[in-house]
Amino acid sequence: MNSIPEEFKITKLIHQDTYLVDGELKKWTGKTTEVYSTISSTEKYAPTLLGTIPFMGEEEAAEVVNSAKNAFNHGQGLWPTMKVADRIKCMENFVTQMKTTRQEVVKLLMWEIGKSLGDSEKEFDRTVDYIYDTIEHYKQLDRSNARFTKSQGVNAMIRRGPIGVVLCLGPYNYPLNETFSLLIPALIMGNPVIFKPAKNGVLLISPLLEAFKTSFPKGAINIVYGRGREIASPIMKSGVVDILALIGNSKSAIALQDQHPNKNRLRLVLGLEAKNPAIILPDADLDLAISECITGTLSFNGQRCTALKVLYVHESIAEEFNKRFSQAVDALVFGNPWDKSVALTPLPEAEKPAYIQGLIDDATAKGAKIINQKGGQHSENYIFPAVLFPVNKEMRLYHEEQFGPVVPIMTFKDIQEPLNDMAESNYGQQVSLFGKNITTIAPLIDALVNLVCRVNLNSSCQRGPDVYPFTGRKDSAVGTLSVFDALRSFSIRTFVASKDNAYNNEILQELLNSKESNFINTDYIL
Repeated sequence: MNSIPEEFKITKLIHQDTYLVDGELKKWTGKTTEVYSTISSTEKYAPTLLGTIPFMGEEEAAEVVNSAKNAFNHGQGLWPTMKVADRIKCMENFVTQMKTTRQEVVKLLMWEIGKSLGDSEKEFDRTVDYIYDTIEHYKQLDRSNARFTKSQGVNAMIRRGPIGVVLCLGPYNYPLNETFSLLIPALIMGNPVIFKPAKNGVLLISPLLEAFKTSFPKGAINIVYGRGREIASPIMKSGVVDILALIGNSKSAIALQDQHPNKNRLRLVLGLEAKNPAIILPDADLDLAISECITGTLSFNGQRCTALKVLYVHESIAEEFNKRFSQAVDALVFGNPWDKSVALTPLPEAEKPAYIQGLIDDATAKGAKIINQKGGQHSENYIFPAVLFPVNKEMRLYHEEQFGPVVPIMTFKDIQEPLNDMAESNYGQQVSLFGKNITTIAPLIDALVNLVCRVNLNSSCQRGPDVYPFTGRKDSAVGTLSVFDALRSFSIRTFVASKDNAYNNEILQELLNSKESNFINTDYIL
């Protein structure tokens, strides 16, 4: 405990004994689940108890469903009919309060999911920026729609309106940023939201509950806890959910969709798994390629859907690449999140080292070798990244999204080999392409953009900047997220139309002058 800086020590357990429903933080007195960190607070290793959360079920599911349903109230509720400017004020109030929780949330990010201090601070700050950017884009969207258009004798005011109740389920690896990339646009567009935090990174929501409660009308945002099958399943079975917003695993997404009684009415906004490859061409700058591939494969221990999950290296440079890449991996520093210069941190899932070892054992049994000296070394809460070569299609590691610290390397002679593999893959999110000769690169880019949704030239795969579209083909995503696109993903175009005649025009003018309608107005939001 003495090695932990004072400001990062766990001095008080968080017993999350309230949940947000119908505008109130309701007391929970039922069954609870203990939340542990895989980081030890004692010299002799032992998981650290951080606190407890409610273990909820069907009764609470019905409660939040009714709360969100009443908040929408067949489209007549306060939140969905509220003026855009007033919804923006609610969101501005929330983010102002959120900023006061930075230190506490950052601390919990480190303890709950093992994210480094710098990356935890970056996640919080990036989320705040995302909210402000969303507000600004919503203003721009409203300004462009605050007018009438006329076509073929029909006047129309076209706006984007809410769809209905949203079930929001975020991931553990970015429990604040990626979760809020769903929750914030869904909410600001006028949709009542039911939010269940991920199993890891759950307590860091606790400091934000009061801000949610005081910033939004009752029922607009509801927050519940528990296992997906116990709480999310009955929410979906109710048929009240209009949008399923989930970042996670496709199996979970399919299971939840299957429980909705009216799947044809269910809009999906999904960020799912990926198996993003890097292709290193013979003329690639190896210093640059190795640096970017280290970041791509092992940033946050490879626990990112945008991580590089397999490296295709041209056979003519494979020996040199493998040697230098392996040395760079072994030079990475493992330690606790607050340690200086740390690159590798404890894995938040206690069972993950055993899973990674299983992938290593399968690969080595089928011909691969661990080519870095430290590869596969175990500690109580970690397994050091293993660089495995050569990997083939018989191995689990070729097919499974490892989501952890292990790096498979393959060679290719003909560029058609990785292209064919990508075409046959179930996934199609991103690719990293390393090379210089534009005669080679040009046709490759033209092919790759039809296989994935982002081609990263001489750089690792990533999500940001948030103004760029974030999506994927095949099993990797449904819908598009970005500051711009997310507002559209969580809304629908709707409009009021009238024939262009004196009678109708007089009514429209009176509506505009009276400001009685929140929909028909030409107010300009600064």
